[in-house]
Amino acid sequence: MTPAGSLLVADGLRKVYGPTTALDGADFSIHPGEVVAVMGPSGSGKSTLLHCLAGIVRPDSGSITYGGRELTGMSDTQLSALRRSEFGFVFQFGQLVPELTCVENVALPLRMNGVKRKEAEGTALAWMDRLDVAEVRDKRPGEVSGGQGQRVAVARSLAPSPRVIFADEPTGALDSLNGERVMEMLTDAARSTNAAVVLVTHETRVAAYSDREIVVRDGKSRDMERAS
Repeated sequence: MTPAGSLLVADGLRKVYGPTTALDGADFSIHPGEVVAVMGPSGSGKSTLLHCLAGIVRPDSGSITYGGRELTGMSDTQLSALRRSEFGFVFQFGQLVPELTCVENVALPLRMNGVKRKEAEGTALAWMDRLDVAEVRDKRPGEVSGGQGQRVAVARSLAPSPRVIFADEPTGALDSLNGERVMEMLTDAARSTNAAVVLVTHETRVAAYSDREIVVRDGKSRDMERAS
């Protein structure tokens, strides 16, 4: 049974790649302002689940509902627009554009949505200041530390005011101190804007920042809170 007030819901997702079953009836739900950690061993299907929820990968069967809309029935163009305007992304290695300055990177999703440069960079700087990386605004990603780069990536994910942030192993390339700082800033900022965070991780110390944990194993999901 889907919890009332859920923002993003997946039911019975199945995804097969050749002989490999990545998802085998996985379920998921998240509320606005909630941080849900998706945990599981390597190859369990947790990243595939995130990619399906974000509209990057289409499941072979099952349903995904976001804000009352069925994602699996949307066109690629509709999904792309949704990812630009309502979804934010943080990846393990940041995936910042190396040719752009840090402030240009943070402003990029806003510029792609048609926001003028001055306004976009003003919003970008406000987030960079909040995440304590305003001093690297004019540097390129290759000129900053790993922790700074990942906080710039978090600022980029938050700049368009997304309703859902998808964070795939966001601290995987960082030491424990920088990882904790990134997680504190990501979760605090997301909760302050009532954004939901889908957090894929295999680390219990990272999952500790979540409100709830879902374990994926052999393509199946188990909500630890509701299982307890």
